Amino acid sequence: MPRPPRRSTRRTPRRAVRFALLALLLAAVGPATGLGPVAPLAVQAPPDRTAGSVGTNTGADSDTATAADTGTATVGANPGTSTPTGRTTAVPTTVPSAASLRLAGRRIVYSYPGDTPPPELLDTIRAGRAAGVILFKENAPSPEQLQLAVRQLKAAAQESPSGAPLLLMTDQEGGKVRRLPGAPVHSARQTGAAADPAGDAARSGAGAAGTLADAGLNVNLAPVLDVFDSPDNFIDHFERSYGGKPEVVAELGTAFLAAQQQSGVAATAKHFPGLGAAARDENTDERPVVLPVPLAELRARGEEPYRAAIAGGVRLVMASWAVYPALDADRPAGLSSAVVQGELRLRLGFRGVTVTDALEAGALAAFGDTGDRAVAAARAGMDLLLCSARDIQQGDAAAAALAAALDSGRLDAGEFSGAVGRVDTLRTSLGRP
Repeated sequence: MPRPPRRSTRRTPRRAVRFALLALLLAAVGPATGLGPVAPLAVQAPPDRTAGSVGTNTGADSDTATAADTGTATVGANPGTSTPTGRTTAVPTTVPSAASLRLAGRRIVYSYPGDTPPPELLDTIRAGRAAGVILFKENAPSPEQLQLAVRQLKAAAQESPSGAPLLLMTDQEGGKVRRLPGAPVHSARQTGAAADPAGDAARSGAGAAGTLADAGLNVNLAPVLDVFDSPDNFIDHFERSYGGKPEVVAELGTAFLAAQQQSGVAATAKHFPGLGAAARDENTDERPVVLPVPLAELRARGEEPYRAAIAGGVRLVMASWAVYPALDADRPAGLSSAVVQGELRLRLGFRGVTVTDALEAGALAAFGDTGDRAVAAARAGMDLLLCSARDIQQGDAAAAALAAALDSGRLDAGEFSGAVGRVDTLRTSLGRP
């Protein structure tokens, strides 16, 4: 749940390190293959590989497992390079298979610093090893610069083996959380208090779609379906909740997403199973958050708007990084199969694309490095991994860890193929680039 205040954009140069890794990868990759339908993967005897470590995490919308929990391990003794979030990103000392790298990349949402897509990101997209890109205000200092950047990203996707569209996304909730200027102007709180709330929600959804489509984007990380339980708590303070009644949030959130998706921009319901019980200072971007809501209340309040959103055809659902002891006392929702597979998939019947909140979030401080987190999220059932630290190497590290875990058998080949297939289906449904 990328929080409203703007994150730091300081970056440390590390092009030489990245190019060294890229040279190793390209030597092993050979010709890229097309996207197309995902065929069942033939996993032979697992090679003796482990995921590349991304160093020791010291903590940082966009919640926590150890390396032993996720089955990943630190490789070699490479000291790595510093990242903007305070962690260290080490270069893997083994190279995953070419096929696994391509599949893994199709589950990664990249981000980049500044107003111009870096050449290395464009190369990754051309090779078919990226599912999408998330954009922030710093990437769009002017409409003209944003249009240029989007043209470059789309042109790179057209040059990929499949030519499939990228998922180009941002947070355009309305009110205080708008990455791009323009609609929707009203916040969720303002919509909930309007004379015609349902009409206002529909107009906001259509407005969000118009703003994003005009900029060339096709996915909105909205609407927020959190039902706040006390005024001015975390989610209400930033006016991101439609209200304190689940039926109201369900109605307005569904009106927003339906109007938006009718205009061709995919909607994302977040943050499952709900952040409405988070206190004012409980921000998963910054630290671990535990929400001890009783199971009956969690399902009746937190999950109920998702039932309506799923019935309304929402394309994506983002999981929260908070821990919900009623469902899983040890792991945040986005790292918990009990939450993702048990509640969202089995209980509520969601068949669309699941997407993580920001992998660099402070709530994941106890769950290892980027690679550890990526593998844990994939094992839990998350299809798309949101690498939003504005650091190309973060996405590369997540992809390398997924690929190595697939090669070794630590990630199930059939489940991996299913996740890639859902992402590919979403991409192709959103039109050509």
